[in-house]
Amino acid sequence: MTFTLAIVGRPNVGKSTLFNRLVGKKLALVDDQPGVTRDLREGQARLGDLRFTVIDSAGLEEATDDSLQGRMRRLTERAVEMADVCLFLIDARVGVTPTDEVFADILRKKNAHVLLAANKAEGRAGEAGLLEAYALGLGEPIRLSAEHGEGMTDLLQVLMPLADEFAEKHASEAPETDVEIDEDDEDMGPRVPTREKPLQIAVVGRPNAGKSTLINKIIGEERLLTGPEAGVTRDAISVQTEWVGRDGDPVPMRIFDTAGMRKKAKVQEKLEKLSVSDGLRAVKFAEVVVVLLDVEIPFEQQDLRIADLAEREGRAVVVAVNKWDLEDEKQDKLKDLRASFEKLLPQLRGAPLVTVSAKTGKGLDRLQQAIMKAHDVWNRRVTTAQLNRWLIGMLEQHPPPAPQGKRIKMRYMTQVRTRPPAFVVMTSHPDKVPDSYSRYLINGLRDDFDMPGTPIRLFLRDQGDKNPFKGRKNKQPSRLKKHLGKGEKK
Repeated sequence: MTFTLAIVGRPNVGKSTLFNRLVGKKLALVDDQPGVTRDLREGQARLGDLRFTVIDSAGLEEATDDSLQGRMRRLTERAVEMADVCLFLIDARVGVTPTDEVFADILRKKNAHVLLAANKAEGRAGEAGLLEAYALGLGEPIRLSAEHGEGMTDLLQVLMPLADEFAEKHASEAPETDVEIDEDDEDMGPRVPTREKPLQIAVVGRPNAGKSTLINKIIGEERLLTGPEAGVTRDAISVQTEWVGRDGDPVPMRIFDTAGMRKKAKVQEKLEKLSVSDGLRAVKFAEVVVVLLDVEIPFEQQDLRIADLAEREGRAVVVAVNKWDLEDEKQDKLKDLRASFEKLLPQLRGAPLVTVSAKTGKGLDRLQQAIMKAHDVWNRRVTTAQLNRWLIGMLEQHPPPAPQGKRIKMRYMTQVRTRPPAFVVMTSHPDKVPDSYSRYLINGLRDDFDMPGTPIRLFLRDQGDKNPFKGRKNKQPSRLKKHLGKGEKK
């Protein structure tokens, strides 16, 4: 996984020009008029041997209301929170402005890795502005000319050690997934979390669902900033704590929060897309994904996309409905939630649905139990003998169809991986087996081996041809014809 670099600064300091330079294409509009860029634009950057994601942002405005400038500022702040590295661009010819000073203070709070660059610094016109940049307290400024390509080597030298740091961090935090199973291995239990490799949990959901409040309640301290204003730094997104397991032993865990704005105003479409993008980053680091819903607006489009994403990435999923303390008709609401869950997310059939209140802490015990069980199921292993006895019963109960008159014979089944569970069925005509029959087998595995909610992978493979005479029949007439051609008559 590469790192992400967000380019931010006042309008018309050359952010889009630098973005185009890094991606090697003119993807972003460039003009002398300030404010041309309004949305965020992502691209794959190439700088020397480095490959990373770069984000071009709207110019930082001082407006904080719901005006166009205010919404553009919130969008840019969101990119700063999501990015691994933030490149703060000033105009060396204009020098440091009061607005630059304000935003330098904001960036220090929102991102742990802020680099300062003075653009348009070619020639003597930018000398004074370059010297003024030291006063911002963000370290030595990088002298750049995005238009002429000057200073790219200096930028590369600054980014190289950060890239190595993020590569090590991502490697250490990446969960072990798609673990191959050795038939001779008698250890059938799940991986036991340790301090070095804790249980990794991601809390994802739409803005204002209460993710940070929930994590603060779980760890028992106000580690993550909550409220209407977003101000979570990158390093605070991952927190470590311990739970008491079922056997009384502590269970080390790392919780990933998706940094985001928790503003109750109408969420803009771009912010919604970023919420899903941020959820993707968290899902990749997790073993168990907690999809946090707001009881007042559950199962929004974002929620469905994130839950579906977690299933496709092969992570264990727990659905938690927050702000349950505000609900009056709890029984009716719970019934409606379960019906909606079953209808909208059939691929997660049986996944735990837990009601919680991050504000009061009620329901956290149930959430803990659901997470631990989901992790156990995600690691579930079934012996080959059990699977083949089960397969015989499933075939007798509901034999596979015979499409185009071709009889499908399923002879053998085994589990090949875990985290999540993956199975292989050796069958004739695997390409002819309908999807409905594969779903029948997957649902049977869920019910009969107690694997609710977890993603199950089922692969159908050709059993190979055991008939040594197959293919020889067609050759007999030609040999007979050849024999008859020597003078013999039938």
